Amino acid sequence: MADGHWLDPLARSLLEATGQLPARPRAAAASADQAGDRANSGAQGLPLGQASDDPGVDTEAAAIERELLALKLRRNPGLRLSTATEVRHAAALGWRLDVNRATAADWLRLPGISPHQVDLLLRLQAGGVQLSGPEDLQQLLELPGDQIGCWQPLLLFRWYGEPASPQVRQLDLNRANASQIHAALSGLSLERCQRLVRERQRAPFRDLADLQQRLQLPAALVEELIGRVRFSQGPAGPVLPRPS
Repeated sequence: MADGHWLDPLARSLLEATGQLPARPRAAAASADQAGDRANSGAQGLPLGQASDDPGVDTEAAAIERELLALKLRRNPGLRLSTATEVRHAAALGWRLDVNRATAADWLRLPGISPHQVDLLLRLQAGGVQLSGPEDLQQLLELPGDQIGCWQPLLLFRWYGEPASPQVRQLDLNRANASQIHAALSGLSLERCQRLVRERQRAPFRDLADLQQRLQLPAALVEELIGRVRFSQGPAGPVLPRPS
């Protein structure tokens, strides 16, 4: 019997991705995968991992990558996509992002999108603004061509006759007091809520980006606030006592 691992390199990659086998060191994995590619590519007439000039031809490597992604998505339905290749595979698996109804969690799955861009999209959606195509989205977010091209396989532009209903009841950070903010947003400590109230006395917050910059909030916390807060403008009125 020839020396070597009993497991086919592609099958091993599948098991490693799902946590059923420990990952190999990078150098060893690359060497084994290259050997497997050479052994299996002859029947197809195209090396694994090499794109075909014909877009209708799907390589075995692409099929394996797509199956790996499908397994990861079953294990973690909230998985974020990190590359254009993953976006294409997700689209091939039937995923779509309904641009005019997408939630914050939906948008944050796209590679390279920022919390501030998501916040803007949700505020416009709440205001009844609808986008009709990739060009609208690219212009709105000032995206480079390669980024909108990366997202495009997943984007679905449907037109709705009614504006989107609010996803959650939003807290007005330019009106609520520190105790109300702390009770509604567990990620903000009471000290940070008090600092927020003091800071807005200088000027009301314009949006989530302004809030993050002025309070120096971490990006992870800003993501938690997307779609959950709003910012009315103008001076806050007096706080009236509740009727007994």
